Amino acid sequence: MRIGPYALPAPVVLAPMAGVTDRPFRQLCRQLGAGLAVSEMVTADTRLWNTDKSRLRLDHSGEASPRSVQIAGADPAQLAAAARANVERGAEIIDINMGCPAKKVCNVAAGSALLQDEALVARILEAVVAAVAVPVTLKIRTGWSPQQRNGVAIARLAEQAGIAALAVHGRTRACAFRGSAEYDTIRAIKAAVRIPVIANGDITSPAQARAVLEHTGADAVMIGRAAQGRPWLFAAIAHHLASGGHLPEPSAAQVREWLLGHLAALYTFYGAERGVRIARKHLGWYCAGRAQADGFREHVNRLDTAREQFAATARYLAQLEQQEPLAA
Repeated sequence: MRIGPYALPAPVVLAPMAGVTDRPFRQLCRQLGAGLAVSEMVTADTRLWNTDKSRLRLDHSGEASPRSVQIAGADPAQLAAAARANVERGAEIIDINMGCPAKKVCNVAAGSALLQDEALVARILEAVVAAVAVPVTLKIRTGWSPQQRNGVAIARLAEQAGIAALAVHGRTRACAFRGSAEYDTIRAIKAAVRIPVIANGDITSPAQARAVLEHTGADAVMIGRAAQGRPWLFAAIAHHLASGGHLPEPSAAQVREWLLGHLAALYTFYGAERGVRIARKHLGWYCAGRAQADGFREHVNRLDTAREQFAATARYLAQLEQQEPLAA
């Protein structure tokens, strides 16, 4: 699959997730097989970029090419300016958020709320595409509600505006993350346009990734929540799509290396104090369903220093390695 001049090494993409897909996690997922890793959503209001949170979200140093940055907003001129500013900071692909169902985003008419206003969608897409020389991609849902599935119409607007690729989550804004994703609308979108289409929603295994691609005709899959605590899922999916085979589950030693490396990267990126807080949710995801997970989380969440957190995690992983395979 290609996005503009960029040939992705694998047709599997890390979805942008606020509070999750920071630079350390993106780099780990790329290392473990993701063909592309989209950044956390960045507000299009550049006046709000002078915070530590925004500064870190805008930091792409050391990331592999292509670097994709997602922007969110509702004003065409503001989004165009944000796109230009991100390209100046190293973005090689600009992704526009029209898929987020969060109330704090939709309440300001951004994210998936934009799907209600097709004329505004067209103005935004045209403004951003005209503003930058890099490829512009778009993330959408299938529509505003099950009664208003206008994903095909939005996809046609995107193609007409010069959007380079389209990611589609198989739920409407009203559905949020409830129920099961549906792929028929994604199939209809793929049949209606010539640009690459990326299928997203409830893809949790290599076999399911293949089934979704076969059903929709999409060019790639996008993985979100299923990668939390399982970043090696990208390699498993990429291998299965390329060969039809299945990679063995990673060894306990491999998982220990990746997890401890992830912790170290978080401490470096955020600083020790904030890194410890950010790491807690990742530790919960990594250890979910494993032996003594509840006791470990209760203990490690009380620790306040990087040294203590790292050491406690290393001890826990060493115990698991002796008792059972880590990669459930």
